[in-house]
Amino acid sequence: MTATASCTAPDVVDVVALGESMVTFLPSRPGRLADVPSFDRGIGGAESNVACVMAAAGHTARWVSRVGEDGFGDHLVEAIGAYGVDVSSVRRDPSRPTGVYFRTAGDRAGDGHEVAYYRAGSAASAMAVGNVEMGAVRAARVLHLSGITAALSEDCLALMRELTAPAAGRPLVSFDVNHRQGLWRETGGPRILLELARDADIVFVGEDEAEEAWGVTGGPEAIRELLPEPGTLVVKQGAEGATVFERTPGPGGRPAAGRGGPVAPTRRSRICHSPAPLGSARPGRVVERAPHVSVVAPVGAGDAFAAGFLSGTLRGLPLRDRLRHGHLMAAAALTVPGDLATPPSRDHADRLAALDDDAWGRLRLGPGWTHAVDRAPEEVRTP
Repeated sequence: MTATASCTAPDVVDVVALGESMVTFLPSRPGRLADVPSFDRGIGGAESNVACVMAAAGHTARWVSRVGEDGFGDHLVEAIGAYGVDVSSVRRDPSRPTGVYFRTAGDRAGDGHEVAYYRAGSAASAMAVGNVEMGAVRAARVLHLSGITAALSEDCLALMRELTAPAAGRPLVSFDVNHRQGLWRETGGPRILLELARDADIVFVGEDEAEEAWGVTGGPEAIRELLPEPGTLVVKQGAEGATVFERTPGPGGRPAAGRGGPVAPTRRSRICHSPAPLGSARPGRVVERAPHVSVVAPVGAGDAFAAGFLSGTLRGLPLRDRLRHGHLMAAAALTVPGDLATPPSRDHADRLAALDDDAWGRLRLGPGWTHAVDRAPEEVRTP
């Protein structure tokens, strides 16, 4: 697919993901960036990762962004398009470059981990209401956004506010908080992320990032107390699993969009709640453990989880199965070195998601597990 303009109304797709993608340089061996002799080129971007995983899982997906008129921009458009993602609404900027970044191997949370971003003044940071094809953005069943875009520039923030503003006929808005303190130019980032989340329909947030951004220490229930507006709130709890809260759907089966007004970030939600056991459920709330995974690299796992959950949402699956599909997509990303992995086939994922609780708890997933379709589910394990 090419990034040429179209005069016709865009087709409605399952998911549109808007945001910056960058060319990623992955080290050929562990060590400091100063010592790594060579790098392998890949692609990385929270929103485009979601679009790629969704397309690989059989959904129609569109990525909307801006890239430079350079070789790196060519690579991004071609590589993301190769996943089956519609890239026809990606615009080329002749005066701004495509963003790139370098990172060391291993866990980004580990000691000595380095990431070097070269994204300041990038083409994507110039996204604005006036230069993005808004019709293509809104022609979706789900519009997926993240807090990273809001941090790139004032124009990007204005675009995010326009897309999350409550409006009749807007697509279901999915918002991954993706708090990146280093991207924000001022201290108002947590407040802005809270405002955007309160106007979204589906929100993804990590338990740890909710504490970092908003000071919430009371677990998923305290985060829900802070964010009661979204129809669906997914709290990611790392290797332990995830908790989802969902209000009773309104007319047409869709929860009403959030209507929360601007409220300053708060440190008030330090309420202690009794944690529910993983794998438990009550009306409007489900907790599901993650399978055991032999982690190669953690990058891209959160995006893959969001894609799996959104896939299950679009398919009308129960909350437990949406979480399990999220965990399975995350496990695929965790067992490869880059941001993107070949996901399990839909049949394979459905078969694993349908396991009883005991069999689900016995899953051991390692590199290559997505291709192990000839084994019994409980045998899909690390060698």
